[in-house]
This record gives sequence, structure tokens and C-alpha cells, in this order.
Amino acid sequence: MFHQDDGSSSVTSSPLQMFPMMSASPGLGSPNPWLEELKSEERGLYLIHLLLTCANHVATGSLENANIALDQISYLASPDGDTMQRIASYFTQALAERVLKTWPGLYKALHSTRIDNINEEVLVRRMFFEFFPFLKVAFVITNQAIIEAMEGEKMVHIIDLNATEPAQWRALLQDLCARPEGPPHLRITGVHHQKEILDQMAHVLTEEAEKLDIPFQFNPVVSKLENLNIEQLRVKTGEALAISSVLRLHSLLAANDETRTRSPLGLKNANGLNLPQKSVLGTLGELLEKDFVNGNNNHHNGYNNSSSHDTASSSPLSPTASTKIDGFLNSLWSLSPKVMLVTEQDSNHNGSGLMERLSECLHFYAALFDCLETTLPRTSMERMKVEKMFFGEEIKNIIACEGIERKERHEKLDKWVQRFEVAGFGNMPLSYYALLQARRLLQGYSCEGYKIKDENGCVVICWQDKPLFSVSAWKCRR
Repeated sequence: MFHQDDGSSSVTSSPLQMFPMMSASPGLGSPNPWLEELKSEERGLYLIHLLLTCANHVATGSLENANIALDQISYLASPDGDTMQRIASYFTQALAERVLKTWPGLYKALHSTRIDNINEEVLVRRMFFEFFPFLKVAFVITNQAIIEAMEGEKMVHIIDLNATEPAQWRALLQDLCARPEGPPHLRITGVHHQKEILDQMAHVLTEEAEKLDIPFQFNPVVSKLENLNIEQLRVKTGEALAISSVLRLHSLLAANDETRTRSPLGLKNANGLNLPQKSVLGTLGELLEKDFVNGNNNHHNGYNNSSSHDTASSSPLSPTASTKIDGFLNSLWSLSPKVMLVTEQDSNHNGSGLMERLSECLHFYAALFDCLETTLPRTSMERMKVEKMFFGEEIKNIIACEGIERKERHEKLDKWVQRFEVAGFGNMPLSYYALLQARRLLQGYSCEGYKIKDENGCVVICWQDKPLFSVSAWKCRR
């Protein structure tokens, strides 16, 4: 039976009420036969329940029960199934890896032959750029803000703190070429830890600048952001400086954990999980928004992994805030940029406890997996690569890692606003024309789920009403 509630359909009695509890599991290798009869929506809800139950066992060190839950999830999850099956498979891997890290010798042995493939990494990031509008929107807004800030300037220097995608700066070169006063002398400093990626960017941009007859220099800086020496950026007197950071600054929030070592498993006792009372049929994001997850959020404090507090999970003004990010922003402020553009994931994946992070992470990546469900067929190899090598690796880092290893410390826009204001920056509201360009770009997508919201002069890019990425502009405040 279904009824209408504020325009949405909901189940009046939860299908999970008939599900046996985890304690009633028949054990490994012999899943309950009724699992095969579950409909997609029921299976999705049960997978959410199993993931939260499993994470609770992992957070409290109950490894035998965690193992049983992982076995149940693996039976239902699939990397080529429906949206919830796909996302569950990657959260399962992340939770299993977190458990495995408690045996360092075993973990190192299993990962000793892993080879990082730079070409595959570049290919997958290119797929993310092509399949989703998020980076395209960020690039359009960033370029427009730079053009407006650099009006009339003859010497322009742009620092790209995550130099991976030359398409952004190719478009900027074309826009600068069309300036009424003519193009400036442009210098771009690209920062990345892989020389091959910087070499490729240098080749593409130099070739484009020659074609457009724009005086151009590319300054490659091979360095991780946390090891960057500001002097390597070679900022010169008389240059008008712009700084761009795309999905990079959050990695600096891990720096204060460098000297800390701790087991990824907590030891605090936990309360049990409640079964959901109702659900909504539809996208995975809609499933996650219902009372099941929201109800469990209310008692996260009961089973929060409080024995493994990490830095930078609270206000940047707090004593535990990362001094690395504060110092880095202060250093950038000292360069006196005319404008700094920042794109970041708009979600709180930097909580101190596993349960808090897992719940936030489920909501965020559910929306991204839903996006792909409307874009590519389930059998698409490109889709599977993006989900596994891009989203799957981020999920694994958020869930399985702690301390300095946990780089994916995404935070909400309001946290970044606080940090930039403390560092001496003032918000520069994005122009109406920049937002207009971004909205026009989104209109070109066949899917109508993408939205742009203006939040106090900053932009938040959403899937449906779920915030996913933010773009903000900053100037030095004297």
C-alpha cells in the first residue's frame, strides 16, 4: 500500500519488518533464501541496514559480527547491478579494508604488488570530467571570475594548485584572445606531484597559445601540495595574480595527523540500530533521505568512534583545527592575489567517528551514483571504471583510512568560508554573468537533475536538491 505525503510516495509499513535480524543469520556461505526474492527497493533498504550494522561492528571491534555482515552484503551487492548494489559493493570493500588494516603485515603483503597506473588515473579523471557537469561548471565560473578580475591587466599569472585538466586553461586562452584590449602576457604555474601530467598540460597549452598568438609561459612545479614551497611559485612584482584550487585544499586537513598512529578500529561500546519504518521508492538518494538513515543519525553519538579523534573535524577556529591549512592559506594571502577561486566537495566527510563519516558518505556518493544511472547504461565499462577507480577509491580513503593516510577530508562550504576569513580573505561574490553561463551549460545536459544555487555570492552545484560541489571566489582583505 502506498500513500501520498507531500507529493512523494511512501510505504505505510516497512518491508524490513519481515526481515530477520542480523543475529539470526544462518552464518557464512549460507545466505537466507528469502534474500533472492527481495524487490529492488527492499534490497536497497536492507543493504543500507547491513552497511550501517557492519560499520557499527567494525567501529566497536566486533570483527566476527562484522565478518558475518560483510558476507551478507557481498551476497546482495554487485558492481554491475542497480545503484544501491553498486554503491554497496564499494562500501563493502572499504569496510573490509579498514578491518584488514588492523593486521599491518597481512595488509602490506596483499598490497605489496600494487602498481599505480598514471595513464589509467588520467583516463578516469577525464571520464569524470566528461560524464558530469561539475568540473565544467566550476571551470566556466572560475574563468569568468579571472577575466573580470584581470580586466586591463597586461601581465597575468595564474597558479593552478591541482593542474590536471588543460581544458580549463585552453578555454581561458581563447577568452583572453577575444579581449577588446588584446590578450595579456599569460603565465600559468601548474602544481602536481606527477611530472608526466604537468608535461602533458604544458604541451597542450603551449600549442594552443602559439595557435592564438598569445605570449605564454608554463611553469611546472612537481610537488605534493603539503610539501609545496611558496617560493617555487615564482610570483614576480608587477604581475596580476590569480590562484585556482579544484578539489585539492581538503587534503591539507590531514597534515596534523602525520605524527599520530592509531588503530582504525574503535573500542567504545555501541547501541544497536533500529530498522526503518518507511521508505520512498525512487533514486538511491531518495532512499537514503528517509527515516531509516535520518533516525540512525539521531543516535550516532551513542556509537561514535570517539577513541579516534582526528584533527580539523570541527570549527577551524578550534584548538584542534589544522594549522597546516591555516598556514598555507596565510602564505597564499601573502602573495596578494587579485582573486582566488576554490572548488571543493560540499559534504562533511571529515567527522571524527566512522559512523558519522559513513552516513554522510552514503548520502553524497548515492547522489553521484544516481547521476551515472541516468547517464550511462549499467553495462558501460566507462561507468564501472569511474565508479571503481574514482568514487570507489575516495570511499575507501574516507572509510578505511585514518591519520595522515586519510586525504579525502571533504567539508562544507561554511567551514571553508571560516578558514578563508581567518586567513585574511574576503568573499568576492560571483557575478550574474558567471552564474548565467553556468546555468546555460547545465541546460545543455539531457538530464534535468542538476541545479545551481547561489549561497551568499558562492555557487553550490546540486543533484536534485543534494549539494555536491561548491565554487567560491576570494580576494585579499587588507
